[in-house]
Amino acid sequence: MPVQGRRFTVRRAKARPVGGRSLGLPTGSLSGVVGLVEKGFPYAAIERFHKTSGLSVGSIADLVRIPQRTLMRRKAKGRLSSEESERLLRVSGIFEKAMELFEGDADGARHWLTTPSKELDGQSPLDFSRTEIGAREVEDLIGRLEHGVFT
Repeated sequence: MPVQGRRFTVRRAKARPVGGRSLGLPTGSLSGVVGLVEKGFPYAAIERFHKTSGLSVGSIADLVRIPQRTLMRRKAKGRLSSEESERLLRVSGIFEKAMELFEGDADGARHWLTTPSKELDGQSPLDFSRTEIGAREVEDLIGRLEHGVFT
């Protein structure tokens, strides 16, 4: 229902970087990444994230909630489901933000991501990122750390 007597101007938001670098995905447009998620990432995205992050494939599968037998089927099929792809994109985005926080130091980022944090009720940032709301809280924590806000 339109609002009477008011004029609204909708401005195009600045293009923001889309995650996926650590998965070996093209990081162009947001709509392009959405299309890739809907189609399901190639299984190779997990292997690329394993190499980039240093996390084991088993740990990645656990974070993305893919049981071991299902992971083997995905490997044979060569493609993840769209839900699994979305969760993998979320976890890789958290890793990429941690890499920025640690200025490209993958070991430092991995250590921070896997160490329990009192700010996250004793969970590690990666474990806390298993849900969308948890991932947003980890992103907020990273932002506070970047800006020196420790409260």
